[in-house]
Amino acid sequence: MLVLFSSSITSCNSDYTPKPRGYFKIELPKKQYRVFNQPGYPYSFEYPTYAEVVKDSSFFGEATENSWWINIDFPQFNGRIYVSYKDPKKEKFDKLISDSYKLTNKNTVKAYSIDDSLITNPHNVHGIFFKLGGDVATANQFLLTDTTKHFLRGALYFDATPNEDSLAIVNRFLIEDVKHLINTFKWN
Repeated sequence: MLVLFSSSITSCNSDYTPKPRGYFKIELPKKQYRVFNQPGYPYSFEYPTYAEVVKDSSFFGEATENSWWINIDFPQFNGRIYVSYKDPKKEKFDKLISDSYKLTNKNTVKAYSIDDSLITNPHNVHGIFFKLGGDVATANQFLLTDTTKHFLRGALYFDATPNEDSLAIVNRFLIEDVKHLINTFKWN
């Protein structure tokens, strides 16, 4: 019994210090942009050099609504901005806005906040930016329009389990690129 007691006293005097929690180091590239201005597209904008613009050819296995749907891929971050373009002359403008809010509000199961703010850029493009808080599939969404001829919706997704804390650094980094895209966006 004395041996057990003395060994427990000496074990309490160890120099053990717990290690701090470790995180993956993410290399963030330098911010540089290039212009997307393809012939026939009804819009142009600047996007990062570390991203790739890819034509979206299918929507849930079906053909896309029109040939101006694109994706902006960020391979380094497993991220993608899905960009869909619609013609307000074919669908009512109010319905396009309503559908955008419905798509955003589908995240209310996981979101603890949804903030929307109005957008106006120097090229007379208007819209709404949605910032969602919580472990949601897409924390950053936007719509851009001229209210008569053009309507575009974008949503930034990651190919990862939605975790606000884990994605925070990359989300903050890419949101600057989304805002740059919005501020340089023009209707052709």
